[in-house]
Amino acid sequence: MHRVLLITGPGGDAQGWGNMDVTRQIANAINASDKSADIVFVSNKDELYRSLDTCKFDLVWSALYHVTENEATIGMVDCGEDWVADILDKRGIPYIGPNAAGMKALIHKTATHNILDRAGVPVPYHYQIEQGHALPQIMFPAFVKPSFESRSVGISDNSVVNTVDELAAQVGFIHENYDQPALAEEYLPGQEYTVLMLGNGAVQIFLPGMVTVNPKLFGRYPILKEDLRGVGATKIQPAGELSANLIEATAKAMKALNCLDHVRADMRLDSQGNVKIIEVNGIPGLKPVKSWSPQLYTLHHASKKGEMEDYRRLINHIVNSALARYGIAE
Repeated sequence: MHRVLLITGPGGDAQGWGNMDVTRQIANAINASDKSADIVFVSNKDELYRSLDTCKFDLVWSALYHVTENEATIGMVDCGEDWVADILDKRGIPYIGPNAAGMKALIHKTATHNILDRAGVPVPYHYQIEQGHALPQIMFPAFVKPSFESRSVGISDNSVVNTVDELAAQVGFIHENYDQPALAEEYLPGQEYTVLMLGNGAVQIFLPGMVTVNPKLFGRYPILKEDLRGVGATKIQPAGELSANLIEATAKAMKALNCLDHVRADMRLDSQGNVKIIEVNGIPGLKPVKSWSPQLYTLHHASKKGEMEDYRRLINHIVNSALARYGIAE
């Protein structure tokens, strides 16, 4: 029986697929299959090293890009080669998700945009604004957000800026409250979509969906603010006639970023109706039913036993994909 070591910590919900409650749900799904799961909760690197030294496992699955006691944000991390994926790579430990270089590119939104732009994948025009640097000359309206966050952290109606003064105010807000560069990019007013990538190589699949929200929950703009994420306010519906375009853009993005096992691309339509990728998430959320990965899986692979059975199948699809990639025999 293959054993999976699930790693989370205080930053699990901010960084990746979830907190301890979600981790237990993932473990339950794995334990209900022909595999077993153990959970470790780490608040510092010593605890991580000790877990890797003492636990028995065949595969690691981490909710953390890096180990931190910060529960609220990912933050601009300067920990050299001490990201979780770095540590696992150095030890030759099989794990789920992109390698360390890929994870670092994915969490850095400007780096993601630049890699995709060079690969011919459509992204918004964008400018990274460091603290103390002059504001760029950009077209309005524009959209301003932190460069190193996920889950819509730092996003509100004030993120949409229409003047130089509003741009300066929101950039200052990001610098002061998140201690990281601000990313100013093209405001995309159109519908939001998301595509889930599962598996690798010849068995890789893409599951597209349209993100819907009750319009009454929006403020001045139809954007996904921080308080709309992870609480079941968003629902995934069929992507319709745009599905092929969404999958094509996502497939090119995943190849350019060397994504593996379980990664999600989020995108919106610009004012002309063109698809542009706004973020690629290397550790997508896995709250049962509420998170987009489970919703996308049910949308495309609904079973007669209901959403929790779909959830178990999704979790095991991800685990089995990684085991196969490493050549770990059943």
